[in-house]
Amino acid sequence: MGRWKAANFVARILLTKSRSIPQTPFHKVCKFSLVSVPKIQFLKFRRSFSVAPALYPQYVDDFEYKIDNNNNNNTESLESNDDEEIGKVPIKAYFLCTSIDLKRMQAENSTDILPSSSRSPNHIAFRFFNLLPTNNALRFGENTNGCSCMVVFKYGAVVLFNVEDGEAEYYLQIVRRYASGLLREMKKDDYAVKEKPSLVEDMQGGADHIVLKNLDTDSIRVISSVLGQSIALDYFVSQVDGMVEEFAGINREMEKTGTFTMKRKKLFQLVGKANSNIADVILKVGIFERSEIAWRDAKYAQILEYLREEYEVSQRFGNLNFKVKFVEHNIHFLQEVLQNRKSDLLEWCIIVLLAVENVVCIYEIIRDTTGH
Repeated sequence: MGRWKAANFVARILLTKSRSIPQTPFHKVCKFSLVSVPKIQFLKFRRSFSVAPALYPQYVDDFEYKIDNNNNNNTESLESNDDEEIGKVPIKAYFLCTSIDLKRMQAENSTDILPSSSRSPNHIAFRFFNLLPTNNALRFGENTNGCSCMVVFKYGAVVLFNVEDGEAEYYLQIVRRYASGLLREMKKDDYAVKEKPSLVEDMQGGADHIVLKNLDTDSIRVISSVLGQSIALDYFVSQVDGMVEEFAGINREMEKTGTFTMKRKKLFQLVGKANSNIADVILKVGIFERSEIAWRDAKYAQILEYLREEYEVSQRFGNLNFKVKFVEHNIHFLQEVLQNRKSDLLEWCIIVLLAVENVVCIYEIIRDTTGH
């Protein structure tokens, strides 16, 4: 037992000395760090964490560059969203004949007629849903969702909405069944409408297109009326240009030879052609008629006036009228020349008759004198 008491005595002395040694800050840090280290637990996440990279000095530039790229991508995405808001509808205008039987066409295609809010006898609007299997139907306007529209005018113009180039001929074949006076060379013009519901104003012009809040049936009719008049003016201007060129050739011939060889019948044909062209522009095309739709609503009146200025309808009609006046002046001059020729012929006939009469009288006098 003595040795165990000695060992116990030595242990007490050592314990007393260890308690008397002061703890340094290092010991405190070590003790704190050892206590605060958590135990690693797999697949047990106690808190959320961020995947954003830390802003270390050597990576600050790279991080800022990535932020700028993100901003650019956001800007591009916003612009693409703005573009997606605008639905583009292609428009094609044709002038293929001089007259279309609208009554028969309406009677045989009554199920496809687009209802009208106005009474216009010079055109009919049709609406077709998936008429062709290849038709990529775009969305535009109320009452026209996922469809193609065709507006046919009595004077020979056809305007197609939401129809691709390869599909247009199918629609034109429908119209040709009711057409008369088909042209050898068809006139064509392209335009477009962009629909943007977020547009502040009712409409906005652009290069070869117009932007509308909503492309409804009345907008289709107003746009078609101007495009139809424009394409018809192209045809009539080409006709009058042909007459102007013909009279220019006659004038050059008269300048060289001092006379012309046109027959009276040909001249009268030119007179009738010039008068019929100007009458068709005024009466059939209705170049000066006010649209009933535009008369009721100022929004459509704004569209009408913009398109008429864009296509210079009034100026082109003025140029057409000037050319017709030139043709009429030449016709009047040539008529006077032909009339003078006829008068000269009659005068020569009278002279010949008088000469024959004089010869007969002289013969009778001579016979009477020799008979005695």
